[in-house]
Amino acid sequence: MKILDRYILTTFIKTFLSVFAILYFIFVLQGVWVFIAELAGKDLDVLTIVKFLFYYSPKMIPMVLPLSVLLASIMTFGDFSENYEFAAMKSAGISLQRAMRSLIIFILILAGISFWFVNDVAPKSEYKFVNLRKDILQTKPAMAITAGQFNDLGNINIKVDEKSGDRGQHLKNVTMHIKSNSNFENNTVIKAENGELETEDGSSILQLHLFNGNYYEDVSPSKNNNASQNKLPFVKTYFKKYTINIDLSEFDNSDEEKIEIANTASMMSVNQLNYTIDSLNNNFKDENKSNLDNLELRVNSQLSNQMKTKKDSVSQNNSDVIKLVDDQSRNTKIQIYRLASSNVESIFFTLKNNEQAMFEKQKNINRHYISFYEKFVVAFSCLLMFFIGAPLGAIIRKGGLGLPMVFAVLIFITYHFINTFGRKLAQENGIDPALGAWLSTLVLLPLAISFTSKATKDRGINSFDNIIYSVKEFFKKIFNKKQHKDVKHTTKHN
Repeated sequence: MKILDRYILTTFIKTFLSVFAILYFIFVLQGVWVFIAELAGKDLDVLTIVKFLFYYSPKMIPMVLPLSVLLASIMTFGDFSENYEFAAMKSAGISLQRAMRSLIIFILILAGISFWFVNDVAPKSEYKFVNLRKDILQTKPAMAITAGQFNDLGNINIKVDEKSGDRGQHLKNVTMHIKSNSNFENNTVIKAENGELETEDGSSILQLHLFNGNYYEDVSPSKNNNASQNKLPFVKTYFKKYTINIDLSEFDNSDEEKIEIANTASMMSVNQLNYTIDSLNNNFKDENKSNLDNLELRVNSQLSNQMKTKKDSVSQNNSDVIKLVDDQSRNTKIQIYRLASSNVESIFFTLKNNEQAMFEKQKNINRHYISFYEKFVVAFSCLLMFFIGAPLGAIIRKGGLGLPMVFAVLIFITYHFINTFGRKLAQENGIDPALGAWLSTLVLLPLAISFTSKATKDRGINSFDNIIYSVKEFFKKIFNKKQHKDVKHTTKHN
């Protein structure tokens, strides 16, 4: 490797690693903010929190890696242009393509590593992350209850003063309010000196054992007794042990978790996705054919039953059916029409249900297709962002974290918005999943070609400088006019 290639590659790698570390840390902190409700005040040990973040962090790679390549490219080549290092290279006969050669090889290697990561490492990490979130309430039953405050568990509102034990399962001074299913009022209050939480592996049922307490329940006064209307009677019962079963799955309203658990496509590699997609497509075709066959059989069966009630042998065609109905009495016609209307509504309801079920199956297939293509999109996006950032850095001739950061954020927001839009549209069967997954790269590909062409031919530098110069002059004129008016107004006032 020549000295120039080593210098360019070393400068880029240092910038890339610095940018990647900062952005990765920011995105992981954003993940902590998203799941703060699951982590804060739940008596989790440090190891569990570290595992939670460790399993979550690999899903940030598809966003952090392209942005890091883009920003590092703009900063590195912006520094080269700003310090006239590119001018020295060009005077020595070294073109932009020649300067980018070592970095192109590095980006190709990085793209291969990113594909391996999202294909092998990320699915396993996603699987462990989802199962860790799913099992946290089972392995840590105390997570459902925070000491010193009331906690809503479905129709139960519970407060404990203290928790102890290796899993926080022992409770002290338990107060519970149970809401009525009819009027949602707190008609039942339970107070106990001690309590204990218990769960079994693989079960979503949380058992709460209460010891040495009282059970209070309001009693509605009799409507016929006017004297009792101003009284509020209740029933009090003492118990030594009282057990309540709480179904945690009923009040787990984390929509994001349900989506992630359902979306098993993110836990598969390319080979697994390829096999699963083939199986899902075959199942979709078989079920669609089965629905059509069942519908046809149902229509023919109902038509045959209606005709046989009046006549044993009638050919099944429209003229025979119309003639058969016309020959009947008025009451019989009304019954036939009502029966036919009921059958049509039943068939229509079946069609709507089948349509909805098949649409959900198609969405599941689309999710697997999108996950399949995205593994290649992540690798290609690294190369795409490099060919956008490197020539753009040479054009704007600014290094550091100022102007390059602005351009990098704008380009990445555009990329991320188009990518999200394409995925959602493809998942809802609006466009082909392949187009939805590759839409962001297809939109930005002409930008990469244009920037690379302009920077190579030195056309973009002058034109971009002219644009910046024009903008500067425009704001300078506005500022000077405003300053002149202020001075003039001050002079008149004096």
